[in-house]
Amino acid sequence: MWTSPTAGLAPGYAQANLVILPRDWAFDFLLFCQRNPRPCPLIAVTEAGSWQPPVSPKADLRTDLPKYRVWREGQLVDEPNSVSHLWRDDLVSFLIGCSFTFEADLLQAGVPVRHIELGRNVSMFRTNIPCVPAGRFSGPMVVSMRPLKPADAIRSVEISGRFAASHGAPVHIGFPDQIGIADLNRPDYGDAVPVHADELPVFWACGVTPQAALLEAKPPLAITHAPGCMFLTDLKG
Repeated sequence: MWTSPTAGLAPGYAQANLVILPRDWAFDFLLFCQRNPRPCPLIAVTEAGSWQPPVSPKADLRTDLPKYRVWREGQLVDEPNSVSHLWRDDLVSFLIGCSFTFEADLLQAGVPVRHIELGRNVSMFRTNIPCVPAGRFSGPMVVSMRPLKPADAIRSVEISGRFAASHGAPVHIGFPDQIGIADLNRPDYGDAVPVHADELPVFWACGVTPQAALLEAKPPLAITHAPGCMFLTDLKG
């Protein structure tokens, strides 16, 4: 059983973040995604009670991610490898695009991806960039960071910009303090990766943003992927 981050796996296929909520919370979250398409680009939404996503009909969203997070009233209470024991007929699943999807294209173009080189999870940070509120959901944008030399940063904008369903082009380059990040060596999620003196930190909107919103909304139950532990879809990236 694979229980580690999925960066670098299944090149050419789309990876996805996961959010599962009770049906009476689903509309508010759907609206939150529609109003915040950069951090929350929707790939698929299931029928209530279904664990089979339309983009991967043979998959099981209860078991087919490396690690999950279980939230109750906005508090993280567990990180299991399966959520079958928690499944209910009223649960609606949302799959949200992931920046891991375009990393194969970065590598193919000669743009290095340091967290893959080091065998680490990507660095992710809460920012001071507010998301557009929707119903009970609000909160800050979360970003992922990849250190790149200036020429590679420009190339990364061109490449990732073609992947609108996977967060698209970066939302910020350089000057992390301008978006509320005090220390690149202390990510809020994932692992720290070094930024060399001749490099810029490049920031992409991140699908962990809903987990920040869960802290504010406090639904009675929510299930998400663990940061970096994505669902591998059947969709070509």
